[in-house]
Amino acid sequence: MKHTLTDLNGKTFLITGASSGMGAATARALGQVGANVVLAARREQACDAVAQDVIQAGGKALVLRVDVDVERDIEQAVKASVEHFGRLDGAFNNAGTLGQGKPLHEMSSAEFEAVMRTNVMGVFYAMKHQIAAMLQSGGGAIVNNASIVAQVGFPNLSHYTASKHAVMGLTKTAALEYFKQGIRINAVCPGPIETPMSLQGFGSVEALQAMMSQTPAGRAGQPEEVALPVLFLLSQAANYISGQGLTVDGGFTVQ
Repeated sequence: MKHTLTDLNGKTFLITGASSGMGAATARALGQVGANVVLAARREQACDAVAQDVIQAGGKALVLRVDVDVERDIEQAVKASVEHFGRLDGAFNNAGTLGQGKPLHEMSSAEFEAVMRTNVMGVFYAMKHQIAAMLQSGGGAIVNNASIVAQVGFPNLSHYTASKHAVMGLTKTAALEYFKQGIRINAVCPGPIETPMSLQGFGSVEALQAMMSQTPAGRAGQPEEVALPVLFLLSQAANYISGQGLTVDGGFTVQ
């Protein structure tokens, strides 16, 4: 899948959760346009394999072991990105966790807090330090991974749904605060995409595809089909777009 977002060439982008799924697909897509890609995730070895794909596609890559639950990890990752490549131009805050599905009254406080910590605090930490770096270098663009459950409810996933609504709140508020300073902040809201986390939630590829067969697209999405919208929002093609959630769901939410 080719694209022509050439203004991304030579720019530096930090991706959290870059070891698989939408994060890895976005890293590879950025490599195709000659970008510098910082791959941040807990699974360093898996990131190494993605980094090789980035380099073979024509980009440059830096792998960092990062746990988004830990603010110090995020702070150091942003610092390392700037030190290695000279500046930070954009970011895809993709790392997240689904949690175990169950009715709200059966969910423990610890389970709820764990999902909120990764999905909300992780994005807050990332934006806090990415924005600070971008203010120093004159601007940039951030894309947060929000999910369609930032727009609708989803049974037995109160923790995940609440966390993604919070991500959209952070996105919209920060967009208002920093647009005039040259930083655009948007989100993508993917529907069910065939990733390791989705398969964890649905139990199997077959179960995921069975549900999605009833949607307008008739199938689950692929990570690459989210990666290109992310690149669009990072690029100058989206220069007048900020504070938005771009739904990428094959028509799932318009039924």
